[in-house]
Amino acid sequence: MPDLHGVFPYLISPIDASGSIKTDVLGKLSNDLIKAGVHGLTPLGSTGEFAYLNREQRAAVVQATIEAAQSRVPVIAGVSSTATADAVEQARHYQQLGADGILAICEAYFPLKDAQVEAYFRAIADAVDIPVVLYTNPNFQRSDLTLDVIARLSQHARIRYIKDASTNTGRLLSIMNRAPSMKVFSASAHIPAAVMLIGGVGWMAGPACIVPRQSVKLYDLCHAGKWAEAMALQREMWRVNEAFARFNLAACIKAGLQIQGYDVGDPVPPQAALGPEERKAVEQILAALP
Repeated sequence: MPDLHGVFPYLISPIDASGSIKTDVLGKLSNDLIKAGVHGLTPLGSTGEFAYLNREQRAAVVQATIEAAQSRVPVIAGVSSTATADAVEQARHYQQLGADGILAICEAYFPLKDAQVEAYFRAIADAVDIPVVLYTNPNFQRSDLTLDVIARLSQHARIRYIKDASTNTGRLLSIMNRAPSMKVFSASAHIPAAVMLIGGVGWMAGPACIVPRQSVKLYDLCHAGKWAEAMALQREMWRVNEAFARFNLAACIKAGLQIQGYDVGDPVPPQAALGPEERKAVEQILAALP
């Protein structure tokens, strides 16, 4: 199994007004990100608007990313559903397409108990032969992964990673202590350099789509233990994360990519694109970055 580490941009899902995935745009973005030095690609993360796409659109996004990557970097495909059987089918299909790993997300309408959440992720991991990254985002998900569940799941041979978007850095340290075999990726809600300092292995996040070069440089500085330089760069880059707190996630990243010349289209309705003033704010943030 591949050893996952470094910067994994959460790719956007470029889509036209008719609902078709702009595979050429996604391919160009993926290729440019790889040239910028990212360590992997993650289609169908939060920035990829997975909750707003149908089955065919999701598969098109994953396939286009795999074809663009050409095995140069691992592709970790997002799997999400309210139903275990559907999530398992997605995971198997994406592995057949050539995905190198699965980012497993549990959506829920009715509340779930710990045993049900655990069974969902375990079923996905049992269904594939590639690494599974647990993804927990309690700000948006109805059912979270508790520390007990994470510790038990870490014993599964294929569940080797977790991306936690709780905004609670202390929780990340608790995960590392409770599940020492589990490798932790930061989210944009955390300060990546701080997560690296306490033992993280990288970050999976939307901002890396629009600041890949800086993201890779930040990772390299952290990996080399050059913490003073890393924190100086981190302070500059944090402005992008602050914009996330103000604007819709996908709209913010898509606006940034449009400013950079990528015809990614607007967010999927009922989401809305950024307004002129919001877009100007994103443009100013990007122009000010080193």
